[in-house]
Amino acid sequence: FASVGALSPTGHCKPFDASADGIALGEGVAAIVLKRRVDAERDGDRIYAVISGIGSSSDGKSLGLTAPRPEGQRRALERAYAQAGVSPADVSLVEAHGTGTVVGDRTELTVLSEVFTEAGAAPASCALGSVKSQIGHTKCTAGLAGVLKASLALHTGVLPPTGQLTSPNPAWAAGENPFVFDTQARPWPADRPRVAGVS
Repeated sequence: FASVGALSPTGHCKPFDASADGIALGEGVAAIVLKRRVDAERDGDRIYAVISGIGSSSDGKSLGLTAPRPEGQRRALERAYAQAGVSPADVSLVEAHGTGTVVGDRTELTVLSEVFTEAGAAPASCALGSVKSQIGHTKCTAGLAGVLKASLALHTGVLPPTGQLTSPNPAWAAGENPFVFDTQARPWPADRPRVAGVS
């Protein structure tokens, strides 16, 4: 990470902030229990979230680890929402990859905005954040940290804040973009079912 200039010289991970300057590494261990919904309901388990679909894609040959390709990100999003049978316009929270790298954040924010806008998402209808703003990039645990954060938000009905955000990335247009950045926790709006996406 140091050799490609991906580490934040300030030591702070600032996903989607205009001053984002790289990743801050963290350490973590996470575990989740996956069970078929019918079995969990039969057994009386507490269900925090239901995973309705997944999507993946390879960037193939690219400029490197810190320069994701928009085509790959779009393909993964389209596959996930198609498999889930959910429109991005129905999503109220996206727990993004959000590494805090200049190119990575711009690419992710641009592709998410395009996909959600094309699906008919209203301006400021979906909260966008990344757990990396709070715990850094925990490498292999990063994905599970995002799943845990989104699952707890779905379960509690609270949209979580994103830390380290003072001035949004220039790729975000206030009042036009489908996403909002919450710097304080707020209740999940009750006007539609709770649906979240996780990268």
